[in-house]
Amino acid sequence: MQLFSKKEHLNRWIERAREGDSRAQKSIYDMLSAKMYAVCLRYMGDRDSATDILQDGFVTLFEKIGSYSGEGSFEGWARKIFVNTALMSLRKHDVLRASEDIEEAFGISDSSVTVIQKMGYQELLNLVAQLPAGYRTVFNMFVIEGYSHKEIAQKLGIEEVTSRSQLLRARMMLQEKIKKMK
Repeated sequence: MQLFSKKEHLNRWIERAREGDSRAQKSIYDMLSAKMYAVCLRYMGDRDSATDILQDGFVTLFEKIGSYSGEGSFEGWARKIFVNTALMSLRKHDVLRASEDIEEAFGISDSSVTVIQKMGYQELLNLVAQLPAGYRTVFNMFVIEGYSHKEIAQKLGIEEVTSRSQLLRARMMLQEKIKKMK
């Protein structure tokens, strides 16, 4: 009986998936689908759209699996595919264009910080999911994914000032929602 590490199993699945093996593809799907669905839901905001993006993302993943070099995390590589699939959909529907420039940012008040500290992860994600698509997208990319405003602007085809504005408005909307929770 031969024992394989989790990484060795994954490497075998990847190799077999490159060859079109549907069982290996199913194994990769089973391993990643819950995490990637959460990514899709964060960007799309509703379950139906997230499910569509999840499906499109896996189609793209299996089309491009041959380009995975084995360097770095496979999950990280896959995550980029799902984020990009969601962003392409949002760009296609032009939800990222509506924005106004804002000169000043308003911080979250001290009393709001206490409310945030008491919130659970899921409650915070639910608040983010209620944001308009453009705000939610920039918030996810900047706060959760760690992109810079320059990178966001390039990926979304918008100006850097628009990215900053969208993030500011997202924060302000979240602040208002949090105030109402007190």
